Amino acid sequence: MFFDAMPGAISLGLIWGVMAIGVYITYKVLDFADLTVDGSICTGGAVCAVLMAAGVNAWLAILVAVAAGALAGLLTGLFHTFFGIPAILSGILTQLILWSVNLKIMGQANTAIDSRGSYVIVTQLEAGWTILIMLGFLAVIVGGLYWFFGTEIGCGIRATGNNPDMSRAQGINVNRNKIIGLMISNALVALAGALLSQYQGFADINMGRGAIVIGLAAVIIGEAIVTRISRNFALQLAGVALGGIIYYIVYQFVIWLELDTEYLKMFSAIVVAIFLAVPYWKKKYFRKRNKDAHAAAQGGQNNG
Repeated sequence: MFFDAMPGAISLGLIWGVMAIGVYITYKVLDFADLTVDGSICTGGAVCAVLMAAGVNAWLAILVAVAAGALAGLLTGLFHTFFGIPAILSGILTQLILWSVNLKIMGQANTAIDSRGSYVIVTQLEAGWTILIMLGFLAVIVGGLYWFFGTEIGCGIRATGNNPDMSRAQGINVNRNKIIGLMISNALVALAGALLSQYQGFADINMGRGAIVIGLAAVIIGEAIVTRISRNFALQLAGVALGGIIYYIVYQFVIWLELDTEYLKMFSAIVVAIFLAVPYWKKKYFRKRNKDAHAAAQGGQNNG
């Protein structure tokens, strides 16, 4: 039964991997704690579901959803750069606004997509086909981002995340770069929301609740695996998608164990907390021990 559920877990992990790449851009590249994603993933799903319910082509619905996500990122960026609101509060404000916007878009708490009666790009009814489609999506996304962040604007965004003060001193428009980074991030998150709504056959106002936790879990798990192999930017992005797959396989394993599903969110938060703590523990405890051992060895050699 567990292995029978693997195709579904992998396909869901790939969809959430797209969302996690968006989180990676703000969290790791831009060094911006963006909580907009809990709202923008629902925005992408709501826009896609409403348009498809009205008979709009699935690809066009996805493009409009991506544009809506970019606008959500723009709003967060303006809150932060123009209004001077701290990063985390900017995301929270946009998230609250999007709750009302998403309800207004759908006109109700959820909107269904007829997965059998209309053309959908991904669907849980054909998990194997969905996996192939999502691998294609991720290849295009990773390749596009790898190219973009090698351009002058992309390098400026990475420099802004590394050291905004130095970037500003070098004549880089830090505020513009933050806005562009947030727009790209939330566009990807909305893309994931649009694909998720097609996959599950509906969009729901609560579909983004806890999304940031899943995104962070995928980012941290992927980084822990890939960083040991290479620090290549494209591999880092691919590793984030891999982190999404691993997260959902573990998630499926917890369900297979028949544990209380009410604890799944708590389990996710604990996993993220542990992975976030590992670098700190390594720096504080293990490196200190290595230094002490090295100093003791040097002292022994000197005495000898």
